[in-house]
Amino acid sequence: MTVNADLAREHREVLRLMRARDWRAAVQAIDDVLKSAPMHPAFLMHRAQCLLALGLRADAFAAVEAALRQAPKDAALWDAAGTLYSLANDQNHALAAYDQAAAFAPGSAQVLYNRASVRRFLGDFAGAEDDYDRVIALKPTDYEAYKNRSDLRVQSAARNHLGELERLVSGGIADWRGDVQIRYALAKEFEDLGEYAKSFDQLTRAARRQREHLKYDLATDLATVQWIIDAFPSAQVPAPASAPPRSTCEDAPIFVLGLPRSGTTLVERILSSHSKVFSAGELDCFALAIVDAVRRKTGRVQLTRQELIAHSASLDPTALGIDYLRRAASASMGSGRFIDKMPLNYLYIGLIRRALPNAKIVHLTRHPMAACYAMYKTLFKDGYPFSYDLQEIARFYTAYRQLMAHWQETLPGAIYHASYENLVTDQMGETRKLLEFCGLDWEDACGAFHENPAASTTASAAQVRRPIYESSLSQWRHYEAQLAGLRSQLETAGVEI
Repeated sequence: MTVNADLAREHREVLRLMRARDWRAAVQAIDDVLKSAPMHPAFLMHRAQCLLALGLRADAFAAVEAALRQAPKDAALWDAAGTLYSLANDQNHALAAYDQAAAFAPGSAQVLYNRASVRRFLGDFAGAEDDYDRVIALKPTDYEAYKNRSDLRVQSAARNHLGELERLVSGGIADWRGDVQIRYALAKEFEDLGEYAKSFDQLTRAARRQREHLKYDLATDLATVQWIIDAFPSAQVPAPASAPPRSTCEDAPIFVLGLPRSGTTLVERILSSHSKVFSAGELDCFALAIVDAVRRKTGRVQLTRQELIAHSASLDPTALGIDYLRRAASASMGSGRFIDKMPLNYLYIGLIRRALPNAKIVHLTRHPMAACYAMYKTLFKDGYPFSYDLQEIARFYTAYRQLMAHWQETLPGAIYHASYENLVTDQMGETRKLLEFCGLDWEDACGAFHENPAASTTASAAQVRRPIYESSLSQWRHYEAQLAGLRSQLETAGVEI
């Protein structure tokens, strides 16, 4: 994906605008270039990226196709197309694009890594592992490839990567991020093989190092809970200033929320296996709609989190709901019922209830120790910075429980609390209750969610391809001694174990 020297200055300006996330200005700059250099593939691809960021999915895809027609054998262009399709949650088109890129550049570690990711999303774990093996052979310092490869399947005594991973650690890894990735991989594989002491040792080392490099203040997140409670003391709804959105129970969104690693992906797969429901993934649409609405209301771009929350309580709920549905339309591809599986939407339940009164809100609960351990052992790609220290996890979890208790008190009957443990031990019975709450008829496919061929891009991508299993319910008990401090802290805070 090359740019002629004469266009280098314009290209730098476009990239600057894109880095600043000024998508509309970037599109204008690109269109100015295309007037003199029509159908330039690199600028068409940048245009597609900006259009997708603006939620214009169909227009973005049209720009990608135009770019590929201009340079049909450009591996970098096909790779960029694959990335855009994947971001748009069209994993089948992404895989086809990466296949073309790999055909033109079979020795590209980047292309193979990207294809492995999409193969994992689509459930082709053997293909993904083969790609990760090739990536590692081409680029032995791609430590994330080792980590992702370990996560693809349950490792066995006969087939694992422990020797390779231990040699990397013993030889020393200069890049701290690489050291973290490899130790998380070791923790995962040791746990699979029942070497629990070794697993927790590697996990502790990795999490500690990850936390050391994060700029994060837990106090702000804890204060946020109180700010929300203060801003939404009751279920009282301000009078709408605009016509309500045309939304009924038949086409209203389903919010699946809670803490990460609490079973949200499992419930998403069950519900999205229904013929009338589409999973739009983890959308940031509601949070973005709130921020934009408060900025318009106050005329200010920069606000503190406390100010943002305080002003959000007086927003026009109907306008907020309309804006959310507009933003979500691209990701939901125009489907009627769709799932928004952003876990942290639990922060906005008060506003969701006001803005989208017909929406269904499903909150996942999980045993406190199981939930906290599951977060601790996960190396998240983005977000959840509290999850790398057990004391911080305990404090965050306590605040989360406080906020959920507030929503339960002020919005009785508005939230369906789905227990992960109950779902695992009585899948069919709990699935029927879940469908009934969402106003959906029973379909056998919901009981066989693991056969759902749709892509899954979450940390649970491998697990949701398997039938429900009970081993995760008590996994934390292998580490009761190591987690004793966490348990004590939770019990002191009033959390029943």
